[in-house]
Amino acid sequence: MPIEVRNVSYTYMPGTPYETKALDGVNLSIRDGERLAIVGHTGSGKSTLVQHFNGLLLPSEGDVTVNGISTREKSRLREIRRDVGMVFQYPEHQLFEETVYKDIAFGPRNLGSPEEELPERIRHAMERMELDFDRIKDRSPFELSGGQQRRAAIAGVLAMNPGILILDEPAAGLDPSGKQHMNELLLSLHAEGITIIFITHNMEEVAEIADRVVVMNKGQVYIDDTPDQVFAREDDLTEIGLGVPVMTRLVSLLNKECFALPTGAYTVERAYEAIKGELGGGTDAS
Repeated sequence: MPIEVRNVSYTYMPGTPYETKALDGVNLSIRDGERLAIVGHTGSGKSTLVQHFNGLLLPSEGDVTVNGISTREKSRLREIRRDVGMVFQYPEHQLFEETVYKDIAFGPRNLGSPEEELPERIRHAMERMELDFDRIKDRSPFELSGGQQRRAAIAGVLAMNPGILILDEPAAGLDPSGKQHMNELLLSLHAEGITIIFITHNMEEVAEIADRVVVMNKGQVYIDDTPDQVFAREDDLTEIGLGVPVMTRLVSLLNKECFALPTGAYTVERAYEAIKGELGGGTDAS
C-alpha cells in the first residue's frame, strides 16, 4: 500500500491548557490509483490526517508509512515529499516569485532536481493544468486570473512528479464553471496514473470525482466505503453535520412517492438515466 496509517493519534499543544486531541486511533490503508475523498465537519480531523501523509505532522502515537518508509525517518522525508504532493486550500495565496516559471520551479529546485531538467518539467506540469507555457511562463503569477493562479500553484506541485496528489478543498472559491473545470482536471490527472486524495465539504465534488469516501468524526474514521454506500447513510451523515448530493436527496424523495430508483443515482447523469429507465425509456432530453 502506498500509504499505511496504523493506530495514529495526534494531540495539538500537549501538556498545555489548550491540549486538543485531533486524531484518535486512526487506521487507514490507501491503495495506488484511488480517488479518495476525505470529508467531515470542521474539527473532525481531516486536515490533520492528510498532513501526516507526507510528514508535515508526525503522530503523537502510532505510525504512518509511505511506500514502506516511516514518516519518522527524518533522513527520508525528502523522498516521501517528492512522491506525495500537497496542495493546500487556496494555494494561489502561496505564489510569491516574480514569474510563473520561477514559482513552478521552486518545488523541484528545493528537492534537488537538476537545472537542465526544469524547463521540460515545468512545461509538462503547465500543460497538465492547461496553462500555455510559452505565453505565460515569463508573466507575473499575480497577473493571472484567479483560476489560472490556482492551476499554476497546482502545477508547482506536479512539477515534482508526485505519484500521490493531496488537495485540500481544490475547488474552494471557484465559480461553478471553474469548479467543473477543476474536477475534470483532477480526473485527467488520475487517468495519467496519479493517486488523488482530496478534502472537501462539497458532496457534489465527492459524487463527481471519488471512488472511495472516508468520513471523519471526532478524530476517528466514522465511515470508509464507496460513494454509493456512504450516500445511502443519509441519516448517519446528517447526525454528524454532513449532507448528501442534491441528486441523492431528489432520488430519495421520488422513491418515497412512486419510484424505485437505485441509490447510486447521485449525479445528474445517473439520475437522468435512472428516471428515464423508470419511465420506460422516453426520449432524449432536449
